[in-house]
Amino acid sequence: LKRTSEVLARGQTMYNTHCVVCHGAAGEGDGTIIPKFPRPPSLQSEKVRTWQDGSVFHVITVGQNLMPGYAPQIDAADRWAIVHYIRALQRSKNPTAEDLRVANAH
Repeated sequence: LKRTSEVLARGQTMYNTHCVVCHGAAGEGDGTIIPKFPRPPSLQSEKVRTWQDGSVFHVITVGQNLMPGYAPQIDAADRWAIVHYIRALQRSKNPTAEDLRVANAH
């Protein structure tokens, strides 16, 4: 799935529908359902930032620890859109050198 503005917008919609209650708006694991449930890992952690996209997709698909799998609720294209959106969230907090060069050029 190509990373386009439309895909990122779809990923944001799907993230805000299915993920934000636990993972929070910035992916810090501080969603509104916390502390009723244990805090999920931060999507901003170095551990998760270094996962391959396929690993993030896999966790969304089959679940991990207390997180259920979302394959029945979210179709595959939307799960990939969520992966792209999570990467955008991660880069917003941990920009690459290229991100900074582009930002400074504007």
